[in-house]
Amino acid sequence: MILPAAVNSESTHGTGISIPFRLRDFQAQADGAVPVPCFSGYNPGMSGVRSDSQKPGLPRSSGLLLHLTALPGRFGIGDLGPSARRFVDFLSRSGQTFWQILPFGPVDPAFDNSPYMSYSAFAGSSLLISPELLLEEGLVTPEDVENFPLLDPGRVAYAEVRAAKAELFRRAFSRSRERLQAEFEDFCRREGGWLDDYALFMVLKARFQGEGWFDWPTPFAGRDSQALAAARKDLAGEICFHQFIQFLFDRQWRSLKAYAADRKVQFMGDLPIYVAFDSADVWRNPRYFDLDPETRSLRHVAGVPPDYFSKTGQRWGNPLYLWRNPDQTPNRSLYDWWVGRLAFLFNRVDCVRIDHFRGFEAYWEVPAEHETAEFGRWVEGPGPGFFADLRERLGQLPIIAEDLGLITPEVDALREELGFPGMKVLHFAFDSGPENKYLPFNYEDPHFIVYTGTHDNDTTQGWFHNALDDEGRKRVLAYLGFDGPEIHWALIRYAMASTARVCIFPVQDVLGLGGESKMNVPGTAVGNWTWRLQEGLLNAAAEERLRELSVMFRRAGSGSVPV
Repeated sequence: MILPAAVNSESTHGTGISIPFRLRDFQAQADGAVPVPCFSGYNPGMSGVRSDSQKPGLPRSSGLLLHLTALPGRFGIGDLGPSARRFVDFLSRSGQTFWQILPFGPVDPAFDNSPYMSYSAFAGSSLLISPELLLEEGLVTPEDVENFPLLDPGRVAYAEVRAAKAELFRRAFSRSRERLQAEFEDFCRREGGWLDDYALFMVLKARFQGEGWFDWPTPFAGRDSQALAAARKDLAGEICFHQFIQFLFDRQWRSLKAYAADRKVQFMGDLPIYVAFDSADVWRNPRYFDLDPETRSLRHVAGVPPDYFSKTGQRWGNPLYLWRNPDQTPNRSLYDWWVGRLAFLFNRVDCVRIDHFRGFEAYWEVPAEHETAEFGRWVEGPGPGFFADLRERLGQLPIIAEDLGLITPEVDALREELGFPGMKVLHFAFDSGPENKYLPFNYEDPHFIVYTGTHDNDTTQGWFHNALDDEGRKRVLAYLGFDGPEIHWALIRYAMASTARVCIFPVQDVLGLGGESKMNVPGTAVGNWTWRLQEGLLNAAAEERLRELSVMFRRAGSGSVPV
């Protein structure tokens, strides 16, 4: 059995990373990492809009969007095992460069298991650990795997998977071989800055019947040093178990990442701008967030005003950052935390889509007592100075800006100044006249990613048949010059033919699935994040058709070579 590793409860800035440092140094520490650059040779300044010739070498390429939980398999949820490798093979054979994934942190049942409400900005979800890979390593037995309950292959069964995998991990923990001891201890030392507190957080959460940290007894909620020291000693075995789970996730992730890199498939990660209130990050660093210092309650929460997705806006409920000190100087300690957060993620993926990028220019501040987001206000964000600080310490920033929704000229100017590619969504292109900025003939700058839809949209079939009226459907068909049942392939072709450097398509659109297969309905609290891909649907016919279009429009086989 692996023994508890030594803990270090007060590592630098809660990240476990020495500061200052550069991303290339951080990446060099990764065992087995195979870097595949997404943006080639770009280190932008901050003094104005960049011409396209000065922007990073995004390859003319395409890729697919599929959340890891949606992979097929018999264990109730997608995972990092053989099914993930088969999907990488499909991407490679069909000429795709990118696999876009959603955040993969541990999810909270209280928030419908949303990947955007995680217990940690650093940890990986235990639900994504592959039983088959544990079997290959001899950490579980064939009987353990065979006795895993049979679950619905079409929907993620979060509660059942959580219980069954926890039992499986206990067995793996008890059977851990001596050969893993040194590797495990090295992992704990390397990641201790976030890992130690995360493991303690999860153990204390279980001890207090799942309550949020802000409702724990005061010595633990307020991080009394004596109370925490006693807990680390008394609960050392359980703390070690949670460290071990993260060790397993890290090993399986690194293996999949190397497998993909060998096939020139790159991971496009997804970073939520905000973290969950009930998270190890806020518990450890409450001074970085807009909380009442006495009661530790939320003063304001994140969200967006009424928009395309919701008439009352979206009240996300995340705590807001304290970007500035009381004297209005930048909160450098918070900047340090962000440096660690981004460096860690850059080491796991090739490039990162920052969700709700507009929050860096201005963010919607909602009083915590309000149940909807209608009565918030815009507050100035950290702006370009924040990214100048990141660039100084991390070097190149392989970031994609999610710039959808209510975007002002100031947000566009910030993204342009930083040189980050933005996003275009074709589902939004046909609801107004020919000046619509999402229509491909209006793409003056190719430096962005075009989507048919995202995880927040209906599928293309669902959108076309359910969201549009007769006139809307006629307008779409007229623009596409198309008249047939396969509207999804017509829209994919439309995106492929555009000048956009990168095209990304949800797997549901490649398969022409209806609205019952959508991943998420923004503004709703239940019933999301459960869709799963059925085994065999991504067959040779889908592969051939996707590759044919990728070759036709010079998007296949480009790997990381810039154009």
